[in-house]
Amino acid sequence: MADFPKILIGLGIALILFGLIWQVGGKFISLGKLPGDIIIKKENSTFYFPIVTSIVISIVLSLVFYIIGRFR
Repeated sequence: MADFPKILIGLGIALILFGLIWQVGGKFISLGKLPGDIIIKKENSTFYFPIVTSIVISIVLSLVFYIIGRFR
């Protein structure tokens, strides 16, 4: 139970870093506007489903967690 606060702090730092990278990287990499993302525009509404973006994020997170798991 003593390790739980350390885990929460680490998770918080990781989320802050991820957010900063997302903000800065968004100018160079148009994540969220990849080919294959579904955009349907009608008269009064827009439906957006980022399927390819979700797949890319899933692959990146899987690799990160795999690397972290190898070092534990």
